[in-house]
Amino acid sequence: MEFDSQSYEVLFATDTTLQFNTLKFTPLAIKPKVEKTILVPATQKSVDNDDLFVDSVANAYLKQQNTQSLAIGILKNGQTKSYFYGETAKGNQTAPTKTSTYEIGSLSKVFTAILLSNLVEEGTITLDQPIALFLPDTLKKNEELSKITFQMLANHTSGLPRLPDNLDKVKGFNENDPYKTYDKKALYSFLASFKNNKKPGEEYEYSNLGYAVLGDIICSIYKKSYDQLVKDIICKPLEMSNTFQVLDPKRKDTFKVYNKDGQEVIPWSFDAFGPAGGLKSTLEDLLKFANAQFKMPQTPFENAMANTRLFTFFLPPDTDLGLAWHMNLIDDLTVYWHNGGTAGSSSYLALSPDKKSGVIILSNSAISADDKGKAILDYILRKK
Repeated sequence: MEFDSQSYEVLFATDTTLQFNTLKFTPLAIKPKVEKTILVPATQKSVDNDDLFVDSVANAYLKQQNTQSLAIGILKNGQTKSYFYGETAKGNQTAPTKTSTYEIGSLSKVFTAILLSNLVEEGTITLDQPIALFLPDTLKKNEELSKITFQMLANHTSGLPRLPDNLDKVKGFNENDPYKTYDKKALYSFLASFKNNKKPGEEYEYSNLGYAVLGDIICSIYKKSYDQLVKDIICKPLEMSNTFQVLDPKRKDTFKVYNKDGQEVIPWSFDAFGPAGGLKSTLEDLLKFANAQFKMPQTPFENAMANTRLFTFFLPPDTDLGLAWHMNLIDDLTVYWHNGGTAGSSSYLALSPDKKSGVIILSNSAISADDKGKAILDYILRKK
């Protein structure tokens, strides 16, 4: 029996004629239950305000039409936390995990820039060298290419357009998987007749093509595939075991991707454009990658990573460029960031080495989560 403010145990007793002769009320002793706290008043110490804030941001994203899943990692003063939301496929009621595979799109460019910086650290090249020195003789005939340096490719000031005009002219082109058949032959065909409408080094134009060229030269120098270089030079020392370009169809943690209309699409495949946007990774691996950016460099490879964050170009009104990295200020703190997007995935990574803090957001939806990542990072950096 329950009253408004108290619960009681009630004892009834009868005599031999089954008439009630006893009625006793005793306050009910309730054993406390141990439960997971979901929401408690903000004044109580058991609240983790970081968790509540990330939850609110994630829920705001997932309330948008046609969003799918989110894997979010935050780094705060060198400590990491992971959060997982939504479904890996429509209707499967399965949230992602730390080892779920995501396309990271143009975030791959940061990895390519590290490979470039590693060549500089080894003394093989310099950033101000013309790329024509490392191109086939057939391309050296095009004097336009002799005016472009490695740094210009890496900070998008080479004058190369975002995409080549022969992308959709290669044999087997499929608009649903646009980079799959664009190979070295097609790339060289474009470069052979390229005419630059800009003065190299003076104007920013984001260029996937520039990173395809950069990656091709890097692979030629090392005589290895892009996939293998990423694994050998970056993933091995950082113990990242689930970052790669070529997706193994047998992977059990692979899941579906969805476009902005909520329709399932195929993950993109890459050939020559792999260094511009072809990598797949996991939240677990990218947290390792992010944490590595906070370390004081002590090895040549760590120097190579750090040097990608050095200033190379100013983009008005308020953005600096390193090698691949974009840099902005939050108050007096420099934030290094890059994002990525494919037909069915989006990614965002931003770091503040000074605070050893950052955020990673991965989604298997083409709907961007950049603004959510910025909100979380702003919260982390400004929280007292």
